[in-house]
Amino acid sequence: MDLRSELLKSIWYGFTALDLEKSGKVSKSQLKVLSHNLCTVLAIPHDPVALEEHFRDDDDGPVSSQGYMPYLNKYILDKVIEGSFDKENVDELCWTLTAKKNYQPDRNSSTLLPERDAFRLWCLFNFLSEDKYPLVMVPDEVEYLLKKVCMSMSIEFNYVELEDFFSQDSVQQSGITVWVFLEMMNSGKITRGIDKSIVSMAIEEVYREIVGDVLKEGYLWKKGQLRRNWKERWFTLRPSNLAYYTGEDRKDCQGNIALDGNCCVEEVDDDQILFGRSKWMKSVLDPVLPDRDGKRCMFCLKTLSKTYEMSASDTKQRQEWTTAIQTAIRLHTEGKTSLHKDLKLKRREQREQREKRRQAKEEELQRLRALQEERERKLAELELLKEAQKQAQTLLEQDEQRRRQQHEQLQKALEVQLREAEEARVSMQAEMALKEEEAERQRKRIQELEEMQKRLEEALQQEIKARLDEEAFRYAQAGLLAEEEEKMKALMALQEEQEEYILKTQREKQELKQEMEAKTRALDEAQRQLEEVRANRHRVDQDVVAAQRKLRQASTNVKHWNVQMNRLMRPIGPGEKRPSLGSSFSAFQIPMQRDPGLRLMRRTGSEEQNEESKENVDNRAGCDSDKRHSHASNGDMDIP
Repeated sequence: MDLRSELLKSIWYGFTALDLEKSGKVSKSQLKVLSHNLCTVLAIPHDPVALEEHFRDDDDGPVSSQGYMPYLNKYILDKVIEGSFDKENVDELCWTLTAKKNYQPDRNSSTLLPERDAFRLWCLFNFLSEDKYPLVMVPDEVEYLLKKVCMSMSIEFNYVELEDFFSQDSVQQSGITVWVFLEMMNSGKITRGIDKSIVSMAIEEVYREIVGDVLKEGYLWKKGQLRRNWKERWFTLRPSNLAYYTGEDRKDCQGNIALDGNCCVEEVDDDQILFGRSKWMKSVLDPVLPDRDGKRCMFCLKTLSKTYEMSASDTKQRQEWTTAIQTAIRLHTEGKTSLHKDLKLKRREQREQREKRRQAKEEELQRLRALQEERERKLAELELLKEAQKQAQTLLEQDEQRRRQQHEQLQKALEVQLREAEEARVSMQAEMALKEEEAERQRKRIQELEEMQKRLEEALQQEIKARLDEEAFRYAQAGLLAEEEEKMKALMALQEEQEEYILKTQREKQELKQEMEAKTRALDEAQRQLEEVRANRHRVDQDVVAAQRKLRQASTNVKHWNVQMNRLMRPIGPGEKRPSLGSSFSAFQIPMQRDPGLRLMRRTGSEEQNEESKENVDNRAGCDSDKRHSHASNGDMDIP
């Protein structure tokens, strides 16, 4: 049963609730309100104009359920996305509409069910009802639901109290409507003497199990993934996941474990610790793990990414939980979304099989009745035949006398014929002996022909086998030739690829050779330039050495002349005689210290020496040239 069928069942109640006159039609204004509310609870956008456009030709009259179905399918149900809404809200909307009209219990009754329990029973009825309208539930499904409720209340289902109800012809033929079912539950035949809170808890448990697809719920101890401590959590198992909460109110969800075909549950066997088997042997022989951390009744749920360790209160609870989880994994593997939907289909198939067997038995009984009637008819015919036989017996006796007389006459005639036949027999025996000899010869001939036919058939089979072998050899030879041709083609292709690769290699080798020659020429040119640079550097070094030598000689000369000039320029005191420098200097006139011509001539000589040293000295001798230039400049100082 898919989601559309479940929604249609609830919506059918809402539509029929709006049909106040029970004519099968509802006004457009009421359908607009119903459609808007359905779009709201189904979380789909509502188009208020679509209903008017869809029923534009109806003259604003009421709409039947058959006329409303195309609009409902096209504009509402086709837009529904499973998982985007809460189906319980849809059920509550339709229950609110239909309960006002159809659910009118006795409010003063002490066994009256609460409104919430009546709603849940209505949802359970819709789930278990047949897929035909008006919705009814067969007695077997009613009995199944009542047994589930009684089992949740830990009481035994008493079928005797409801035997009169189930034995009614209308119930057996057409089934039970939901309002009759709720009236029966409010009558107290099932819940008499039981506290209402226990009944409500039982109905809620059955509702969550069947409608909510909850396979099992309860407290378990769970070991944390990070802190590795044990905490008690409320677990809820569904076919697709295992969720756990801090409490049974299910308000604070602590985690959700997705179940698929890759999951498995491993149960801890308490006896495994006593045997002392290793973990590896344990996983090989049976899927159980030893208890740890002082927790008993442990089991593990393994997924592809994590392993969840849990502990139940006792061995029975552990067995129930492991069985329920394995059932959920099996349902997911088989592609089924609900256990009770599958069970409902199986019960329906069993009912259909029982109905078929019942019909077969009825057909067999009818056939037996027909055979009995046929037998009685034949007995009557037999009596008539007996009377006719008596009459025929008298006639036979008369005929017997006549036949005896005729027999005596015939016997005499036969004796004459017998003698004649005896004579003919003797002659026939002689003729038969001759025929037997001829037949013997024919048999021998036939045997020879059969042997010859067998030999010919063997030769033919050998020839056919030889031809088949020859044909197989020809096919094999043709296959080998085709394979050889393919290999030759592949070899030619490889040869062409090899030639192309050789040509490509040669071109690359030629390009590398040209590039090496170009680099060799560039290297030779660089070496030649390096030799020229070295020669120029050598010449420059020689010029520098010559310039340094000239500079040292000039510096020596300048120092000498400075000494002479200092000696000559010293002032002469009174009473002193001018020193005599010999005859060569007797006529020499020393210029004055502040003679501008002498100063200019010295400065010009110094500048010429500086320019010559700058042209001949390179960067590495720059520092020495500056020092010598400073020494040379010291000779141009003004003499006080």
